[in-house]
Amino acid sequence: MPLLWAVVLGLALGYLRGGRIGNLAHLRLRNPWLLLPPLVLQLLIFPLGNRGPAIPWGTAYWHIVSYLFLLAFVARNWRHPELLAMGVGLLMNFLAIAANGGYMPASAEALRRAGLESVAQSLEAGTRIGNTVLMSEKTRLNFLGDWLWFPAWLPLSSAFSLGDLVLGVGAVAFLSRRMVLR
Repeated sequence: MPLLWAVVLGLALGYLRGGRIGNLAHLRLRNPWLLLPPLVLQLLIFPLGNRGPAIPWGTAYWHIVSYLFLLAFVARNWRHPELLAMGVGLLMNFLAIAANGGYMPASAEALRRAGLESVAQSLEAGTRIGNTVLMSEKTRLNFLGDWLWFPAWLPLSSAFSLGDLVLGVGAVAFLSRRMVLR
């Protein structure tokens, strides 16, 4: 959920800077269709709610493929510096996910601090939840995993990664700047 908070903050900052949401309609991005496959794939393999994946096979593979589409979109739009920052965050997450067989390692402590005790307990019991596995000495690139957290008192609190943080900063910068530019 860090990206959701980044979008809200980016829109608020853009508005406070005198920008208009309508200015985002004038963006000239190359190959915007590259954003659709990862959205569809991630909704199919990690559906909202307690349902199982609509694609029950190859979840880890499809997760990695979804990131390749996102990274291709960033590569096609490298002239937008904020998108490059977002791309660095995506790459950080991609590396952690790819190094761990298609799943993001998450710290049980970070999940607990975010108020997600049941998620931490399920991961500790050996269950994979969505795109997440328990961070341990067996997982790789743990410094790129979900070890940061939003406090439990925030709505939609969660554990998140350094990649999510960089991605979020890029999203805030992109939205707030592009709302002002025309």
